[in-house]
Amino acid sequence: MKKKPPPNRKHDGHDSNQSEFGIIWQLAEYPFRLRAGDVIRFDDRLCRVIRVNECAAVVIMNRPVREFKTRFDKPVRFQPPPKITRMSPNAEVEILNRKT
Repeated sequence: MKKKPPPNRKHDGHDSNQSEFGIIWQLAEYPFRLRAGDVIRFDDRLCRVIRVNECAAVVIMNRPVREFKTRFDKPVRFQPPPKITRMSPNAEVEILNRKT
């Protein structure tokens, strides 16, 4: 059985008594300089922006491959896990993949 809406409700979602709130809740253009998915150059390394919010942009940075020899002169190489850093969402860094 389907419920019927009350007869006095409007169906368009607009209330004429609250017209001034329409101005407040309009979204401006994107407020931050960095966006999720951007590739940036930071400390002479390529980094990818994972997410951006009001207080920080989360950036993932690859670390260089580590090479060394063991005590028995066997060469060893391994790739450390990426480093996650946080920076300002309006940081003045070079964005490499953004089309103007």
